[in-house]
Amino acid sequence: MLDIFSRYVVGWLIADRESGALAELLIAEACAKQQIARDQLTIHADNGGPMIAKSVTLLMADLSVLPSHSRPHVSNDTLRAFSEAQFKTLKYQPDYPERFGSSVDARTWAQSFFPWYNDEHHHSGIGYMTPAAVHSGEASRLFAERQQTLNLAYAAHPERFVNGPPVPPALPRAVWINPPPRAAGAAAVAGAVEPVGNSQRSAELSTTPPPEPQKGVVSAYPDSSIRL
Repeated sequence: MLDIFSRYVVGWLIADRESGALAELLIAEACAKQQIARDQLTIHADNGGPMIAKSVTLLMADLSVLPSHSRPHVSNDTLRAFSEAQFKTLKYQPDYPERFGSSVDARTWAQSFFPWYNDEHHHSGIGYMTPAAVHSGEASRLFAERQQTLNLAYAAHPERFVNGPPVPPALPRAVWINPPPRAAGAAAVAGAVEPVGNSQRSAELSTTPPPEPQKGVVSAYPDSSIRL
């Protein structure tokens, strides 16, 4: 499960098969760990059987979580960009094997990958912050510290900066799965993201926190066999 605002993996599950019961367990545990309040969260998922199962629908109703699903027969649904970017990072790891010997081997590998991804990986789509920094609301402070460092470098050697005072990679303020009409146009091409700072937008769809920490939309892909 991926928080698309911060790119933080809030939960993962590796299982031999997918089912509504496993999807229900994944969602319930992730919501409990993240302390999701009622009427706070939207979970966007594909239209696979587990995510539209009656048990999962009832669970979301009990948690006051708003369900959202990909549009039928739309292969380029915007949500896929977030999950595919995360999967690419996973599969391009130097130690990612050609195949796992068993589900136990896969879980063992994942137990080291996801902490690295959340806490150490500097993501280009969120201004080269870590997902944990964005998810916890620390990104704005870190952006200011980066700017201060660049200001000192510019003051010491302005001749090295031919394009003027440098700024850190931009921190976007919003992320959309499907932008509303007012966010359409050029902003929609970049994922309807409004950046902070003057650096260019990342080619990836981007996310970063507003001044106050808040949980975003979570994407759940139980067919990817991932859990907390």
